[in-house]
Formats: sequence, C-alpha cells, structure tokens
Amino acid sequence: MRLESLGFTNVYDYVPGKADWAVNKFPMEGRAAGRRRAIQVARKSIPTCRADERLGDVSDRVRAAGHDLCIVVSGEGVVSGRLRGKAWENDPKATVEDVMELGPATIRPDVFLHDIVERLQRRRVGSILVTSYGSHEGGRLLGVLFREDVERVLAEHDGGAK
Repeated sequence: MRLESLGFTNVYDYVPGKADWAVNKFPMEGRAAGRRRAIQVARKSIPTCRADERLGDVSDRVRAAGHDLCIVVSGEGVVSGRLRGKAWENDPKATVEDVMELGPATIRPDVFLHDIVERLQRRRVGSILVTSYGSHEGGRLLGVLFREDVERVLAEHDGGAK
C-alpha cells in the first residue's frame, strides 16, 4: 500500500537505507522498535592511535585516559588494528604497526544486541569493534561494544541475557 493512499502528503525515500537510519538514531517502527542495537550501547570514548606512532607515547596517553585498549585507525578513522594486553609489554620505541593486532573483528552498528551476545559469550570475547559500512565511509570506528555492557542492558530490559 502506498503511503500517499494513507493520507501522508510528504513522502520521501531515505536513500542510504534502513540501517543508516537506525545508526543515526532516527525512530524505528514495527516489531523491532524496542530492540536495542550495537550502536546504542557501544562506548564511543575509546582511545585511538595511528600505526606510525611510538608505542610508549600511545601507552602513556591510553593509560592516562584510564584504558588498556587502543584502536589503531587511519587518518580517516578506518580501523586497521588494536592494541591491548601483552602488546603494551613491547619496546616503547617500537611503532604501533609493529606490535598491533591486525584486523580485529567488527560488527555493523545496526546489529541487534540479542544477535551478538551469544557470539561474544561462545567465543569468550570481551569486546568487539563497531564500524561503519558503505562504499564511501566503510570501516570507520564508531565505538567498542563490551560484552559486559551487552549482558547488563539485556538483563535490564529483557529480564536476563542468554
């Protein structure tokens, strides 16, 4: 049924699509309207660095921010790696590129929390990167989704995570 036939006078096509609509936090209708998505829970204030930086400089900055995780991004914000755990034990003069974890797993921002929680639990993964997608800006860091946050939100809103 056309929207115009229902009395809507201003009807437009949102060309980027439904996923982009959800990522930009526009209202969603239908059965999934109340389901939470990755972008809604992902932490946005995670430290980032470039591959050509010295590990010691990055380590100081990351620890001063109270973190143990740093996402390696290009000048355009596209994810290329991650620093965490034992990576910080390397020579402080080494470049990030020499010690970073390449190609960390990512998910799209519109993934429902219910759809990702089992994957995180089954693989015993503490976090996953949330990145943009699309031909023009794909792979840009949008945030980091922590399993503990997903489990907490699902428990609060659904009476318990699986």
